[in-house]
Amino acid sequence: MISFPNCKINLGLNITAKRPDGFHELTTFFYPLTLRDCLEIIPASDSLFSFSASGIAIPADGSKNICEKAYDLLQLQYKLPAIKMHLHKSIPIGAGLGGGSSDAAFTLTLLNSLFELNITQQELKTLAATLGSDCAFFIDNKPAIAKGRGEQLSPFPLKLTGNYLALIMPPIHVSTAEAYAGILPRQPEHEISKIISGPVNSWKDLLVNDFESHIFEKYPRIADIKEELYTLGAVYASMSGSGAAVFGIFSSEIPGKTLKDIFRDCFVWTETLKI
Repeated sequence: MISFPNCKINLGLNITAKRPDGFHELTTFFYPLTLRDCLEIIPASDSLFSFSASGIAIPADGSKNICEKAYDLLQLQYKLPAIKMHLHKSIPIGAGLGGGSSDAAFTLTLLNSLFELNITQQELKTLAATLGSDCAFFIDNKPAIAKGRGEQLSPFPLKLTGNYLALIMPPIHVSTAEAYAGILPRQPEHEISKIISGPVNSWKDLLVNDFESHIFEKYPRIADIKEELYTLGAVYASMSGSGAAVFGIFSSEIPGKTLKDIFRDCFVWTETLKI
């Protein structure tokens, strides 16, 4: 069976408190994009588990890939047979797009379908949340306000249909730990839900990502990309998550070739928003 794990962007991100367990309390808005990886899982004929990957290189740190961890989680509970799993990466890594979290969530849903485990959506969300803070979002995969670590989700009827999105990822990797190291939790001046209820052209000075000030200071190139998107006519631009990807929302299309000419050393993705 094959599935296509997609990524997300964050519209606003407020870090409000440091928790006793070491995590941070946050509020953000997750919005799914169509940029996606490809995940294939088949039963292993030789009873030996295997994982392989292609596309964008996954950094080797000696630990299991998050897709393998998702399999282990279900195998422990449901005694799954061995499988062969292949992941083709198209979503940039270290971008703040949730690519790894999406891969893990889609692994759970694909295994649930392949082996007819009859796990409910809510149970899948609970399992996904043990793998990563934003994994649970990709189970329903619909626009939502996220709180807690990112696992407390509330559907929100934001409509960006017809707007044009440009996503720019410079050759910079920002680790989540690095991003949080520069954070001083605070209460936001404006609630994200109230801001995004207004027109997109009112978001610029209100909808903020708390990671930006620290990350922009350390990596000025990321800040420059955001400003360039505004220069090109974006009605709203922001870094996504903990970075390093930056997106701009436009009311009309900008040719992809134009963006690729401007951001020559960057990953560039464009799409017309459907939700």
